[in-house]
Amino acid sequence: MIHFNESIEMIQNLEINNYKTKKLYLVDALGYVLAEDVVADHNSPEFPTSAMDGYAIIHEDMTLGTLKVGSINPAGSALKEEVIGGTCIKTFTGSLMPHGADTLIPIENVKVDGDEIIIKEEVPQGFSVREVGENYAKGQLLIPKGTKIDFPQIGVMASLNIANVLVYEKPTVAILSTGSELLELGEEQTNDAQIRSSNNYILEAIVKKYDGVPMQLGCIKDDKANITQAVSDALEKSDIVVTTGGVSVGDFDFVKDVIVELGCDVVFKGVRVKPGQHIMVARKGDKFIIGLPGFAYSSTVTALLYVVPLIEKLQQGKCSLRKVKAILKEAFIKRAKKAEFTACNISLIQGEYYIDFKDKKVGSSAILTNMLGNVALLVTSENDTSKEIGDEVSILLFG
Repeated sequence: MIHFNESIEMIQNLEINNYKTKKLYLVDALGYVLAEDVVADHNSPEFPTSAMDGYAIIHEDMTLGTLKVGSINPAGSALKEEVIGGTCIKTFTGSLMPHGADTLIPIENVKVDGDEIIIKEEVPQGFSVREVGENYAKGQLLIPKGTKIDFPQIGVMASLNIANVLVYEKPTVAILSTGSELLELGEEQTNDAQIRSSNNYILEAIVKKYDGVPMQLGCIKDDKANITQAVSDALEKSDIVVTTGGVSVGDFDFVKDVIVELGCDVVFKGVRVKPGQHIMVARKGDKFIIGLPGFAYSSTVTALLYVVPLIEKLQQGKCSLRKVKAILKEAFIKRAKKAEFTACNISLIQGEYYIDFKDKKVGSSAILTNMLGNVALLVTSENDTSKEIGDEVSILLFG
């Protein structure tokens, strides 16, 4: 089995030959990753513009105390009059500054007397005038390729008159759970050895949460021919196939053999990690198969560690899972000489993260209820030892 860090580096170093892209209407692109640079094709604003309601003046005329109002300049109008000495033009937020004016004095700073204004409070030269290119300059890179599109990006692109935007397609992730003991939702139990499948549903939720398109294919019995056909069909229809179960060393663990027999190249098989040491990653061209363990907690954690980064990789995105530092509120016992990912309760107190293990059960990798609550994963390396109260540790946040 390889070192956990080596397995993560192998995922990061995978090369994709052909990324899938498509054009989407601007607002429909929310949550997608941009597949092209967005560069300004004009200055914004293109001309000096008023930032407030007020009066456009020549700054040195403020010493006169009283100015004659020449005309009114609403936003959007093509005003041709200009400000000359001793006069001003009433100007509104967003209006072009009239020629001749270099300063905008706010309405609050003057008193109107007929067709004149009396200046009550002076302002510095250039006050409330938006200069050419204040927002952005022509030729400026505004949004780099690889950015996940959120509301600010949509607003900026709208200001550039970009109606349709090129994005990376979200990868389709086919989900298969293997095991003759598994029951689908609503399926009647006929013997005590049967259990309700949860893996395929939590994986569907993870794929949705982290920007993939799930293809739910349900549960398959431990039959090699059926598994081979199901995985082969899934590989045709999706970008990533995720299976749970069948990657260990039991007599009915067929998935690992099927992956090889389908002509896939194994990236790695077996990692010194707890939970999930029998994780398997393979590829066929730009398509991938990830064989996860069958226990619920184990498959959940390994999906976060390996499936989520691969979903992001196929669209040139950045993984939203992140490591931060936290302080232990209770001792942690290191139980395995492997990289460990242990569910913990997280709290944020005065800007610092703290963790504890209240109500978290110690046992097999099947205890999915340990993921309930305000949870993160405590990350310890295979060389780490047990930790004491007050020790600083690393935790993985789910984004």
